[in-house]
Amino acid sequence: MTKREEESSAHDERWMSQAIDLARRAMDEGEVPIGCVIVHGDRVIGRGWNRTEKAEDPTAHAEMLAITAAATTLGYARLEGARAYVTVEPCLMCAGALLLARVDAVVYGAPEPKFGALQSQFRVLEAEGLNHYFEARGGVLADESVSLLKGFFREKRRGA
Repeated sequence: MTKREEESSAHDERWMSQAIDLARRAMDEGEVPIGCVIVHGDRVIGRGWNRTEKAEDPTAHAEMLAITAAATTLGYARLEGARAYVTVEPCLMCAGALLLARVDAVVYGAPEPKFGALQSQFRVLEAEGLNHYFEARGGVLADESVSLLKGFFREKRRGA
């Protein structure tokens, strides 16, 4: 690995750690533990964690809430120059919203084999004719994200 790749990896892990903290917050609230941090330059402009149960809103995914917060922070709907760090591969709805927001990149932890829309189940970025594409990279701190998910669903099955 080159020095630049090492720096990029450390940078991505720094932001993903913050997304994992948000995923823990979701879990503490009884939500599926997914967190998202949106960064512009070296500044967090949006944060979100799953709130679908608490908000009684199927669109209250971590990414959707982080996108809204980021747009509010910037005062503009386009998040050009921003990177989203998500603990789990975004679903179709969230991948579409990230495309519409025009982020530069999405870095995620764990793949989502049932609903993942970047590289697992669906491959949104392979659609032809889109007016925007972003870089997508998975596997950053994936073990931590998977561990949170497994622990959450294990407790759900136990009835906790």
